Amino acid sequence: MAGQWTLLLAAFLLPGFLLSEAAKIMTVSSSLGGSHYLLLDRVSQILQDHGHNVTMFLHIEEFLIPDFEKRNISYKVISWLPSEDHRKEFKKLFDFFVTEALLGRETPDNFFKLMIQLGIQCSDLLKRGDIMDSLKNENFDLIFIEAFDFCSFLVAEKLGKPFVAILPTQFNTLDLGLPSPVSYVPVFHSLLTDHMDFWGRLKNLLKFFGVSMKQWQVQSIFDNTIKEHFPEGLRPVLSHLLRKAELWFVNSDFALEFARPLLPNTVYVGGLMVRPVKPVPQEFENFIAKFGDSGFVLVALGSIVSIYQSQEVLREMNSAFAHLSQGVIWKCNSSHWSKDVKLSANVKIMDWLPQNDLLAHPRIRLFVTHGGLNSIMEAIQHGVPMVGIPVLGEQAENLIRVEAKKFGVSIQLKQIRAETLALKMKEVIEDKRYKSAAVAASIIRRSHPLTPAQRLVGWIDHILQTGGAAHLKPHGLRQPWHEQYMLDVFLFLLVVTLGTLWLCGKLVGMVARWLCGARKLKKA
Repeated sequence: MAGQWTLLLAAFLLPGFLLSEAAKIMTVSSSLGGSHYLLLDRVSQILQDHGHNVTMFLHIEEFLIPDFEKRNISYKVISWLPSEDHRKEFKKLFDFFVTEALLGRETPDNFFKLMIQLGIQCSDLLKRGDIMDSLKNENFDLIFIEAFDFCSFLVAEKLGKPFVAILPTQFNTLDLGLPSPVSYVPVFHSLLTDHMDFWGRLKNLLKFFGVSMKQWQVQSIFDNTIKEHFPEGLRPVLSHLLRKAELWFVNSDFALEFARPLLPNTVYVGGLMVRPVKPVPQEFENFIAKFGDSGFVLVALGSIVSIYQSQEVLREMNSAFAHLSQGVIWKCNSSHWSKDVKLSANVKIMDWLPQNDLLAHPRIRLFVTHGGLNSIMEAIQHGVPMVGIPVLGEQAENLIRVEAKKFGVSIQLKQIRAETLALKMKEVIEDKRYKSAAVAASIIRRSHPLTPAQRLVGWIDHILQTGGAAHLKPHGLRQPWHEQYMLDVFLFLLVVTLGTLWLCGKLVGMVARWLCGARKLKKA
């Protein structure tokens, strides 16, 4: 590991050490929009600022990426849209999926239906000869994809270009081929920590088989798309494509994540979204000043909740904030605010707010978050304790880590009552151990020898120079599963052992019969 850091430090300290000319890189933004798009936007901007020629291939849906035209970007964008019928069907399924999740009824079936529609949209894309030919003619040097959009892997394979991938969540949401001992590496959706007793390890093992089956079911949704668009004999297997990535960037950090084994081509870059702190706008400063040393609480529950707001949850949260002596700055879509709900006197709602800058403010006391990794990493960067309200996806798993590291607590969305939420917030604000743990995590986060952006561009430049990352990928990624887990060796040893025991049994039987016969002859 020391050699890797030396290589990367040299890359940034020695002028001209890396590429002398820019590479053409295509980033592929997920069809899921929201924080997935924001992460790829940040990656694209970092690579562009580093001197590469970046083009983002973007599926634009207004309800997932609002006000896209107003964004100030320096890289090129190639956008596309599926057919109108498929767009309407996707929006209907997405609305239903999120609405059910907000009501505490997130189910695998709803997720599978959404993925089936994404598979149909993927087929639409691969049929578009104009788009695919245009991308092929660009002759990109490298493709950078987001792991939750399986279609991106098929696009990269269709173009025949090397690719790297970024996992927008913690490590175990997809099988990347990482060593994952179930004795101390929690399986996704297990809601376990790395400290497991016997029953925890049993649960983790059973979850491992369940999650593996669900991943296979999700990936098999794209089988028809693969059969339709790839010739027989050259049809990729999605699980193999995941392991074909030259590098895996993971949007997490061990300030939050449980320590676990990694492969040499795995790079954690949690904190990419953290930008240099700017002064907070005067409007916010004036509001914060009203509460003096009591400070303020920042509330931001992510882009999805901003769009799909539950009136009942808003009422309970508003009532809970009234119990606090702190001011509350709340990112909340004001157009969705019910007119019959009176806003608490200590609350300011905003359609938009400078989250990173507010988290860095010296008078912040608490961050109420949905548990998205980008938000958690920003809070860790600035040492702010949290109360988490997970909504969907991996957010509950993220907050398990926040609780295990003792810089926050969580409460389920369906359990939100004004009194309960107020007690949780007061507990974290008043118990200084939470703040101390958050500051300790911030020190871990900040003390890396390289920033997440430097690690990102350093490793990208490294594999562009070396023509790929074959030297970083163990042979085990290409081994059949029965070889990787030594099942053929165990079977051979079992056969040899049983065969030996059988022969020994036969031999003992023969000897016993001979001795018995010899005794009879002697008596005669």
